Amino acid sequence: MIRILVTGANGQVGSELKFLAAHQEMFQCTFVSRAELDITDAAAVERYFAQEHFDYLINCAAYTAVDKAETERDAAFQINATAPSALADVAHRHQCRYIHISTDFVFDGTASQPISEEATTHPLSVYGASKLAGDVAVQQYNPEALIIRTSWVYSSFGNNFVKTILRLCKEREQLNVIYDQIGTPTYARDLAACLFYIIGSGTWVPGIFNYSNEGVASWYDFAVAIKDIAGLHTQISPIETVQYPTPATRPKFSVLKKKKIKETYAIRIPYWRESLEDCIKLL
Repeated sequence: MIRILVTGANGQVGSELKFLAAHQEMFQCTFVSRAELDITDAAAVERYFAQEHFDYLINCAAYTAVDKAETERDAAFQINATAPSALADVAHRHQCRYIHISTDFVFDGTASQPISEEATTHPLSVYGASKLAGDVAVQQYNPEALIIRTSWVYSSFGNNFVKTILRLCKEREQLNVIYDQIGTPTYARDLAACLFYIIGSGTWVPGIFNYSNEGVASWYDFAVAIKDIAGLHTQISPIETVQYPTPATRPKFSVLKKKKIKETYAIRIPYWRESLEDCIKLL
């Protein structure tokens, strides 16, 4: 039995891990939210690991309010950088393998082809900067850690773009959605399944890996697909980013190259629209 601790248990990826864990017998999982374990309290983390032994730690906890982070820099860095460094350190000292979930926001979106793990990072927002600081700290305190960068995460759990579009399509006859930001939607259940697959594979290659669903879409494409799959009839029009200003700057292009994770762990990654159909069936 492989013992796994999952932080950020109530987030999208944490919730999907919890769902999948209930349907398998290989892993014994402990899920903690901030109420059970405040990961920003290094002493509390240390005490927790002194009392319990885990083979793996998956850190799904994050400050993800991208626009709010612009005015809450300290909170974003505490959760996205300081806390992961403490988790990485304690996991390393307790011989617990550490998986850390990161983001495409560490890049500036100026690429014109899929972004590899070796690409230069240049975050445009406080959120992106805090997540990059976390990546750097994790590697510093735990060279054996595995960092997975993902993008445009959605799920049947929590708040996300899919649920927002479904709600707005039922409330309005017309929507405007940005078409000049390009990336790939990622179904959190697919990512969660990937994490369990890696742990169960017996293969452990530390470092940074990209994971998103296959394919490419704009937010406009994503919204239209949500509407069509759900059988809704709202008119959705494409607009440019400049027509919808936000406090935080988003990357214009964040399609992640996934060759490394596919070859290292021999995984198959589903196409984004197929996974979206699965999620909307649940909703």
